[in-house]
Amino acid sequence: MVRKQNNQLPDNLPQLQNLIKRDAESYHEEFMQQLEHFKNTIEVFELTPEQPNKTLDELVMFMAQVAQCYPKELSSFPQQLINLLEKHNTVLENSMRMIFCKALILLRNKNLLAPTDLLELFFKLLRCQDKALRSFLENHIVTDIKNINAKHKNAKLNTTLQNFMFVMLNDTNHRAAKMSLDIMIDLYKKNVWNDTKTVNVIATACFSKVVKVMVTALKFFLGKDPEEKDSDESDSEDEVDPKEVMMANKVNKKTRKREKQLSKVKKIAAKNYKKKKNAPVFNFSAIHLIHDPQGMAEKLFKQLETQTKRFEVKLMMLDVISRLIGLHDLFLFNFYPYLQRFMQPHQREVTRILQFAAQSSHELVPPDIIESVLKTIANNFVTERNSSDVMAVGLNAIKEICSRCPLSMNEDLLQDLAQYKAYKDRSVMMAARGLIVLFRNIRPELLHKKDRGRPTEASEELEVREYGQVDAKDFIPGAEVLLKETHSDVEINSESESDDDEWVDIKHSSDEEIEGDDDDDDDEEEDDDEEVDDEQDEDDEETEEGKEDKKEKKTEETVLKGKAKKAAERKLKVEQAKQVSLDRLLTDEDFKRIDLANVKKQVFSSSAKGLKRKIDESVPERSDLVKLGDIENIYKRKKHDKQTRLETVKNGQTDRKEFGYKDGRQNIHCSKTNREKRKNKAHQMIVHKMKGKVKRSFKDKQVALRNHLTKQKKMR
Repeated sequence: MVRKQNNQLPDNLPQLQNLIKRDAESYHEEFMQQLEHFKNTIEVFELTPEQPNKTLDELVMFMAQVAQCYPKELSSFPQQLINLLEKHNTVLENSMRMIFCKALILLRNKNLLAPTDLLELFFKLLRCQDKALRSFLENHIVTDIKNINAKHKNAKLNTTLQNFMFVMLNDTNHRAAKMSLDIMIDLYKKNVWNDTKTVNVIATACFSKVVKVMVTALKFFLGKDPEEKDSDESDSEDEVDPKEVMMANKVNKKTRKREKQLSKVKKIAAKNYKKKKNAPVFNFSAIHLIHDPQGMAEKLFKQLETQTKRFEVKLMMLDVISRLIGLHDLFLFNFYPYLQRFMQPHQREVTRILQFAAQSSHELVPPDIIESVLKTIANNFVTERNSSDVMAVGLNAIKEICSRCPLSMNEDLLQDLAQYKAYKDRSVMMAARGLIVLFRNIRPELLHKKDRGRPTEASEELEVREYGQVDAKDFIPGAEVLLKETHSDVEINSESESDDDEWVDIKHSSDEEIEGDDDDDDDEEEDDDEEVDDEQDEDDEETEEGKEDKKEKKTEETVLKGKAKKAAERKLKVEQAKQVSLDRLLTDEDFKRIDLANVKKQVFSSSAKGLKRKIDESVPERSDLVKLGDIENIYKRKKHDKQTRLETVKNGQTDRKEFGYKDGRQNIHCSKTNREKRKNKAHQMIVHKMKGKVKRSFKDKQVALRNHLTKQKKMR
């Protein structure tokens, strides 16, 4: 093979690189010459590693590009670069350190370097004081680990790297610790490392002495991981609408660029369709995966009490502790008196402190502890010396706490708070009514009789649990509805199958009354005679007190009979629900019917009249975490939007004429003022008068005064 310009190849590395990639065997001698040059340059460079060397940069990238062509000759090249970076990482010039890292990444992409060796080196390089290099290495580490676990999880590699990161979190260099924590959080959000080990390693960072590392870990446990915007599912390319691109391609001029764009959009649309078709992936929140939540909450609270941090950091720690207590049903009794110190209306971020108090309340906390919190809120917030918004916030906080720990409220305090239902301000009134509605559904016996409302089927079936009592049922509540529906269907079918020729006797209520009139008259006459005889036989010394006692006994007997009847009905419903739960495999439609029946129990009254309660009064399902908007929910008159404002304006213009000026004179034939006549004149006739009304500047007034004085002098 004839080669031209052979004498220029040693100096032209890009050309030699291109030729070697095409025919590696033919240019072996030239490569060996460059390899010797590289070794000599390395020896010279190690004498003064702090000085930049442009020749070495070019040779390193050349060797990395052609490494796959000569694997034997360059077998020690990756380890040589790693040794250079480990030995002189803090001394090297920034550009040279970046070149060495890019060369190693190039070798890693060609599978000429093990991922563990490279990633461990890059974690060590995070200690360097080079912000551009640290961000570059962070992106590569995340991308590389993600690509390794793309097809299947590499458990061995993940365990090795996680152990190394655990050591890096305790590193003395806070930049390296912070960067390694960011990498772990990013991998968790991208569903690469979403296991319990990663979460518990991140949890150790909450006790770091470096504030930035601690705050980053706390924010991780306060975030919502599946809904993060930084995840891979929210790419900007996925937001393109394929229909719009196809329509634009039909209308616009056909070019090669538009065809490429259309094919690209079609691929993205097909990819999105496959994603939607696949089953959704449900991830637990990170705070649920902690191994020792009780120990973590105690350590965080001890750290909160002993260390002096900024108030914003204290709020984040309080938020994490309250979530741990509420989600895992923990016992941390010193936490509630600590919160009570900050429960003042003038306290900064007081609504968040009330939110933490509600989040940390659960049914296993002794009611005496939560009761002191309720009294503190009632004394400091729900008083008439405060504004209406403060009172409403206090009532909302009490409502959220009681919904999680209903045994903490006593009867006297609840009835006092319920009296605000008639308060003059709407926000306080609605907050008090919300508290009343809550206790109608959980503990109606604490309310005053007039506040309990009309009893419903659900309120009668309600059983108040004592402290620590567990209500574990062996059947599905409300399943007896399915049994009733099957019976009704059978009855309807049997009626439809009956013969049409059969005669059916139908008696109207009016006929029964007519038939029974004669008998009733005879019975009434006999009863009257018997009553007269009985009255004569009875003693006349019967007092009024005896009559009242009889009435009370009768009412008590009727009440007892009613209670016994309702108890028997409940027992029958429970037996039917057990029968359905054991005998049938319930489908989704069956569960929908059961849920609908349970909702009806909360709405329909249990009385014979069948009166209904508003559906809005039913209690919504309680979430694990308290929303800040539930405490700050203040009912006020909403501002009118544009449409309602236009309607009010049009309603005010009903008496006006459609167009024109409305003549306000009582007598139409009387004369008009000069001002009214001026409106009908031509504009040129009144221009000179309009100018006189314009306010003159100070300078114009000076000029006018000077002209006036000169004119007066001339006239003299």
